[in-house]
Amino acid sequence: MRTDVEARLARELPGYARTVLDALEAAGFEAWVVGGWVRDALLGRPGHDVDVTTSAPWRETARVLRAAGAAVHETGTAHGTVTAVVGGMPVEVTTYRVEGRYSDRRHPDEVRFVTDVREDLARRDFTVNALAFHPARGLLDPFGGERDLASRVIRAVGEPRRRLEEDALRVLRAVRFACRLGARIEPATQAALEVCAPLLADIAAERIGQELDGILATGRAAWALRHEFAVLAAAVPELAPMAGFDQRSPYHAYDVLEHTARVCAGVEAFTGGGAPAALRWAALLHDVSKPACYSEDVSGRGHFFGHPEEGARVARRVMGRLAIPGEVTRAASALVLLHDFVIGPTAPSMRRMLAELEAAAPGQARQLSFSLLDLKRADAVAKAPGCRDYATELDQMAAVLRRELAAGAVWRARDLAVGGADVIRERGVEPGPGVGMVLAQLLTAVMAGELPNEREELLAWLRW
Repeated sequence: MRTDVEARLARELPGYARTVLDALEAAGFEAWVVGGWVRDALLGRPGHDVDVTTSAPWRETARVLRAAGAAVHETGTAHGTVTAVVGGMPVEVTTYRVEGRYSDRRHPDEVRFVTDVREDLARRDFTVNALAFHPARGLLDPFGGERDLASRVIRAVGEPRRRLEEDALRVLRAVRFACRLGARIEPATQAALEVCAPLLADIAAERIGQELDGILATGRAAWALRHEFAVLAAAVPELAPMAGFDQRSPYHAYDVLEHTARVCAGVEAFTGGGAPAALRWAALLHDVSKPACYSEDVSGRGHFFGHPEEGARVARRVMGRLAIPGEVTRAASALVLLHDFVIGPTAPSMRRMLAELEAAAPGQARQLSFSLLDLKRADAVAKAPGCRDYATELDQMAAVLRRELAAGAVWRARDLAVGGADVIRERGVEPGPGVGMVLAQLLTAVMAGELPNEREELLAWLRW
């Protein structure tokens, strides 16, 4: 007898997935929906990407599904996988399999195809991912994944250390799932995470980057920093010196790590959980170079001269190594560079801020301007109590920024009401660097509010 949950899942299973199941089973094979769709459906979250596992060898899978009218692409036949496209939607179909040793801690030395779905589920990483569903047979849950999902627990399938040593990236995947599901990691799995975290050194940097980006995208980087710092520091060694680093400053009540965790939480709070990727990366890395830039004065007070500039260099290096998209990397490093940039609630100050952002991340200044204010807010509330009023002052600056942008604020030479041809004509200069120098002077005057960005006024300045 089906439970109410199983009946709901049967109703919610997309028709294109049911078509794949029906075709394989009509041909005499067994098939189940597995993986993320089952997990998310149990949580009541919508899902469209559906994976199927089947007793059919991949060649038979391809033959059967093509006969049913699906387009079939042989996307991973060495591992028994093909991708069927039904009604424009892809369904990845894989033969039941078990895997041999992972001597390189990344790829199985051997893949062996089997006929029992339970053997296939036993090779999976965590119990919440070792679930299978069929609309007629219901939920297959040999490892208690449904219970762990309801209790918000991440638990390895089988012996945790062995499971993580097979593919060290699972160390980060555990953290990502914990963040995404708001879960805790059960003690034996947690102990294995800490033992196996150094094995991330064997993993390709771009795979680590994908998992870290996924962790940040959950909006729970603060939790990860506080509870899984050993894992994050193994993934990004540049983070390690932040732990326990006393700032010895009247402006700071926390060490660099706790301050960073509070900034990560702050950007989520100030953006309603919708922080852009660049802002999340900037929050994580904004003070990454403080330990390296630390100095003390004669009173024993700590200083961090040059840490924004060095931090921006480190951010570019780290994000480049992790293969984070270039536009996100440029934006995040610009925010790190300018997170201590002094601004005030005046139009000229907002224009200067926009110009600095433009120089650091060309073409992104407008959208980054609000992210920079949010980073500064988060930074302020993560300092000593006496610094937190600055977050309110930033609200005034945001209001000025909005007015300036609505009024057509100028922060680039190309936005001036005159151009290079006007300079050449009015000043009688030859084309070349001198033209740019004149436009830069003119831009400085407009940004400072000394001249309006009006063509006749600017032409008069050129003739003067």
